[in-house]
Amino acid sequence: MNQTTVQRSYKDSLFRMVFREKKELLSLYNALNGTDYVNPEALTITTIEDVLYMGLKNDISFLIEDVMNLYEGQSSWNPNMPLRGLFYISQVYQGYVKEQHLDIYSSALLRLPTPKYVVFYNGTRQEPERQELLLSASFINPEERPCIECTALVLNINYGHNQELMKACKKLHDYSYFVEQVRGNLREGLMLEEAVDRAVLHCIQADVLREFLEKHRAEVKHVILTEYDEELHAKTLYEEGLSIGVQAFRQSLLQYIGRKWPITEELKKKIETENSLETLQHWMTLAWDCNSIEELSRQISTPGAPPS
Repeated sequence: MNQTTVQRSYKDSLFRMVFREKKELLSLYNALNGTDYVNPEALTITTIEDVLYMGLKNDISFLIEDVMNLYEGQSSWNPNMPLRGLFYISQVYQGYVKEQHLDIYSSALLRLPTPKYVVFYNGTRQEPERQELLLSASFINPEERPCIECTALVLNINYGHNQELMKACKKLHDYSYFVEQVRGNLREGLMLEEAVDRAVLHCIQADVLREFLEKHRAEVKHVILTEYDEELHAKTLYEEGLSIGVQAFRQSLLQYIGRKWPITEELKKKIETENSLETLQHWMTLAWDCNSIEELSRQISTPGAPPS
């Protein structure tokens, strides 16, 4: 896989699908901010499409009164979210300035909406309920007051987390529950298509995203089946390796990593000489979660036993 290629997982795409209507987005905004807006038309969508380098898209951005909101659904942990947020916000502001016919060379101070960047994380890593990531953490030579900063508020929306927020926004709760149903079915050994079908049927019967799933059932299934193939392939390799033994699992791990990145000789040698199935399983999990071969190599080289 080319390292500059950006692949979005099914959970990210579903997040955008679930909250693309103004009514649902306003409900999420109210839940986050303790507000009680009732008119969806108070919200102006500013989402940008395919304008950033490497084909990046932001999930949802919108303006409400004097606040410019950027919401991102993320299923892969990425410490560079503030940098992506900076790119997104810059593009949104350019659009705002153009639409409002503002002159950035004017002698008068321009009044701009305040940006707010929120990431809704539902990946498999154990992360806090709430945390802030700062762009300045990436700076090679950090200063006390850098000339630019971007803060990403990251909320863990895996099922069972941030329960007060879930109570305040049923649609977010239902989205989280649906994702967990798909995951649970996969953990039971179902293939992806059956896992999705069973999750959809269960949620419709349980009145979870019922109207959305009844209306968009085919679209939801299509999105998952077409965009989840990387994890599905990894799961297949994982199961094949378990059934055959350490040697097969080792080859499965090498094959999976090789599909994502160019593998280094040092890492390849380390994997080829590892005889613990438990360790190899742990490394496969790391390979699923890591965002680069450098990050994976650091994680594998870190001393310590894999989690039980």
